[in-house]
Amino acid sequence: MLKDLFGKKKKYASIPGENGKKDVPEGLMQKCGGCKKIFYQKELNKSLNVCPECGHHHQISAYDRINSLFDEDSFEEWDKGILSDNPLQFPQYEEKLEKDREKTGLEEAVVTGEGKIHEIRTAIAVMDSRFRMGSMGSVVGEKIARAIERAREEKMPIMIFTASGGARMQEGILSLMQMAKTSIAIQRLHRENGLFISVMTNPTTGGVSASFASIGDYNFAEPGALIGFAGRRIIEQTIREKLPKDFQTAEFQLKHGQIDKVIPRGEMRDTLATILDIHGFGGDTVETSARV
Repeated sequence: MLKDLFGKKKKYASIPGENGKKDVPEGLMQKCGGCKKIFYQKELNKSLNVCPECGHHHQISAYDRINSLFDEDSFEEWDKGILSDNPLQFPQYEEKLEKDREKTGLEEAVVTGEGKIHEIRTAIAVMDSRFRMGSMGSVVGEKIARAIERAREEKMPIMIFTASGGARMQEGILSLMQMAKTSIAIQRLHRENGLFISVMTNPTTGGVSASFASIGDYNFAEPGALIGFAGRRIIEQTIREKLPKDFQTAEFQLKHGQIDKVIPRGEMRDTLATILDIHGFGGDTVETSARV
């Protein structure tokens, strides 16, 4: 009996067999894309999906991002219910859209609306790469352009968080047209001295990076975000040279003057509130220690 009580303890947790693995609920654990450590999903959620060990910024949903930025219960969504059609009759496009709606709970790859950051009324558009890789089709472009126009008309600042693989191939030229539509809307905003803050998250590529994402009054990015137009292999094949390992990362873009600042997700809310206050939107309501 004493031997049973004081026997050697196992140094390692036992690995469950196939039947045991089936008992582990899906989404309970997540492996960090940076340090490769495994965490409970709840633990990552508490840190806004930022690894507590290495600081790697994982994907975050559009609504979770909005909740992390805006004052509680202040967000009002715009243009809900606008759905993509299949203008080119691309095979199985409708089925893929429906699957993404079921998987993500989103109607499209962007959520737009307004809310308050430290009591400052602000318009916002947040792209979500879980929906068709955040690709910009006609509905995504339309919702972003409408949000910019409404911000201009109501004299609000607007923030756009990008996460996109670029243009949506299933919509062809209609997708590419959104680059011009959104950029023209930004130009109108600038003509009336409106404020546009662009925040590029992982990934921001293709037509999105080549249009509205890069023409903010402030161009920010999250740590480690992939930012660029063409892919690494295409560029290397074109110029016949090897590119640096950190090429197209947020840090590389900052070093070469393409963005203004790399902001960790946990500091984003206070930093944005500070900028809005600097531009006169906050009055005397903002009290924050953030430094731009």
